Amino acid sequence: MLTRTRSHLLALFVSLLGVGIAVMSGFMAGASPMLLGLGFATVPIVAFFFMQFEVAAIGLLVLRSALDPFSGMQLPAAFAIGVSALTLLYVVVQLITKKQVITEKLWWIFATWVALQSLWLVLMFIGGLGSDASQIQTSLREWVRIFSWLMVYLLMLQLKDKVHPEIIVSRLFLALIAPSTIALMQIFAPSLLPPMFGGGGDEYGAIGASISRVNGTLGHPNTFATFLLLFIGLTLWKLGKAKQRLYWLCLLGLLAFFYVATKALFALAMLGVFLLVFIAPKLSLPKIIGGALLFAIAIALFASTEFGQQRLASLTSTPLFNSNIDISRAILLSASDGNSFNWRIAQWTFLLQAWEHQPILGYGLATCKQLTVFDAYAHNDYIRALAEGGIIGFATFILLFMALFTYLLQIFRTAQPNSKQRNLCLVLLAMLSAIMVGMLTENIWSHTTLFFYLWTLISVAGWQWNEKLVESAEC
Repeated sequence: MLTRTRSHLLALFVSLLGVGIAVMSGFMAGASPMLLGLGFATVPIVAFFFMQFEVAAIGLLVLRSALDPFSGMQLPAAFAIGVSALTLLYVVVQLITKKQVITEKLWWIFATWVALQSLWLVLMFIGGLGSDASQIQTSLREWVRIFSWLMVYLLMLQLKDKVHPEIIVSRLFLALIAPSTIALMQIFAPSLLPPMFGGGGDEYGAIGASISRVNGTLGHPNTFATFLLLFIGLTLWKLGKAKQRLYWLCLLGLLAFFYVATKALFALAMLGVFLLVFIAPKLSLPKIIGGALLFAIAIALFASTEFGQQRLASLTSTPLFNSNIDISRAILLSASDGNSFNWRIAQWTFLLQAWEHQPILGYGLATCKQLTVFDAYAHNDYIRALAEGGIIGFATFILLFMALFTYLLQIFRTAQPNSKQRNLCLVLLAMLSAIMVGMLTENIWSHTTLFFYLWTLISVAGWQWNEKLVESAEC
């Protein structure tokens, strides 16, 4: 009875989303016809998707990390719409043929949360928020971006009992190939790269030789940093039971090198939190030494660069480390001192002042840029959630993360001790903890690729792991 009720709910959900996707496609096509210009390739893509479902689904995962340099061509947006459409089509076919569509409790919680976010679109359209309908297109793009994560989650669930979860996690490492290759070229051969990858000149050079920052194919160094931290965690997960540890140690060293090359100060704080949570359940001298050594190396490499020294020195000119500077003075200084920390204080102050005029429902999705004179993101996802969604939106944002932590903790406690499933949950818990800290000063919620892979891993973490059915994919 429960299964039948869920099927009916899913059918209703898909029907409503089908209407929504049609409306969204119209809006997006009006904004950029190129988003729908790939229609000629629809038939072969759909055919391959259904004939080689497992291969196609995993291939989509791997492909996502290489798309951000083509944002000017709207390719990431087209990809998000395409993945969502393919997933919905697959669900419709499964329902028509009376085959099982796999869902789970957390997916329904996330689906409810995403559906709730659409209310802000409706309220904006009817003039019920602090911003008018002129911002509807921007808000719609933001909702489509978040909706694509829900669809990725649903797509991965359909691989349950078809592909072993360890194989999916192992295949995710293929997503490192494009970003790592471009990152190496940005560091050592920038002149060989086209402008879309930051090449064509001497902007990049040997680490420490300039203040430039590596971003791989992720568009921005900060986005690349969080992407790398997730894969550093997965590499540590692989190291836990690897037969040939040298391979994974070399990969860990390479990722750590890129991580420092992003020159993102907030990323060092995230790394510290990640390592603290990761080693906490099994405190041992080797793990403490290893974690401390990895963090110390990252700090030392960061501080050895001119850019890193400037960033660390700038902390002394903020209210946090200088009692002679209060918030008002920091706001005044932000206009001329080039200190990004004081700029953040000014941005947060202006956003909170704007929120005071719309405290309950805020201004709508992705409206932060229009709320201050800086025309920039919030650089604090909690203040962003408060300004864009008001108290209600902020509360739902926190509740979503609470649900994630609760779900992963439950799996962690019930999984076999020292199993790969338990260790993966620990990596995800450490990553979520680091994200919650990083959100204090950075736009982590806008890091689309990070959450694309994070929701994939959350999906497979809850599957039944029979480690005797598949040999480890370690090299």
